[in-house]
Amino acid sequence: MDVRPAGIHHVTAIASDPQANADFYLNALGMRLVKRTVNFDAPETYHLYYGDRAGNPGTIMTFFPWPDAPRGRIGAGQATTTTFSVPEGSLGWWAEHLASLGVHATRPAERGEEDVLALRDPDGLAIELAASADAHDTDPWDGGAVPPEHAIRGIRAVTLTEQDVEGTVEMLSGQLGFRLEGEDGDRLRFRTGGSGDGVGTIVDVLAAPGAERGLVAAGTVHHVAYRAPDGDVQEAWRRTLENDGVGVTEIRDRTYFTSIYFREPGGVLLEIATDGPGFDYDEPLLELGRELRLPPWLEPGREEIARRLPALEVPR
Repeated sequence: MDVRPAGIHHVTAIASDPQANADFYLNALGMRLVKRTVNFDAPETYHLYYGDRAGNPGTIMTFFPWPDAPRGRIGAGQATTTTFSVPEGSLGWWAEHLASLGVHATRPAERGEEDVLALRDPDGLAIELAASADAHDTDPWDGGAVPPEHAIRGIRAVTLTEQDVEGTVEMLSGQLGFRLEGEDGDRLRFRTGGSGDGVGTIVDVLAAPGAERGLVAAGTVHHVAYRAPDGDVQEAWRRTLENDGVGVTEIRDRTYFTSIYFREPGGVLLEIATDGPGFDYDEPLLELGRELRLPPWLEPGREEIARRLPALEVPR
């Protein structure tokens, strides 16, 4: 069975204020809130999912927003940048849009021929918008603050910053089946799938021997999830990793997908998540993200959970 990843499923990060988080990802980036639920392991905090119209795998950015969470430190052993794809020729529009909202964005010259805007979210999370002609089997959200012709198509890439890249490179090219596509100074670019196929197929590994280790808290990525089409492939992943001596968790039910977790040699937490059942599992597509959704085992405590959660206003 082919257990190479089909690309990124989602990226999960830590935030502080849930309202500031929602305002930024809905208004500045124009994404759709496709699920408003809680951290299943700590239901006193939200788990917010943003994506395209249907929350297709490869478009999802999720957050655990802990009010008053301390600011983290972006550094080695982390996914340090999340890069979203936007249509070619749209970065000028994005620069004006972000400036109108007071969001500072730059065009870094050190990225070679790749045209990107670099910016930070309210908690300091590093984000890029990359003009891309790659194929995108996604459904851009046209009900928000960004016109569909400029809207985010999905997650293009993540950057892993490592003090020592050897073990990371070995896992990516070996157990995980990525191929080395190119090198640019200290940056190694890996890709999975066919060239230009789909969203989330790129992993950049940045060699930073002198970098301080990152600290996971507000403004940092918690984990990066890759796609498995179904539970059989996910279980094959789990067996393969386990047989190779990688510490991997049991399969965990996340309602909208199932998950396994493990760390790559540099310390970044990775996940393998199934494509289904999807975010319309417990509410209609047109109503995604409008109401608080809980898994069955938390429903008996709904009143107390809702009382403890901070206020969150999201325009319909």
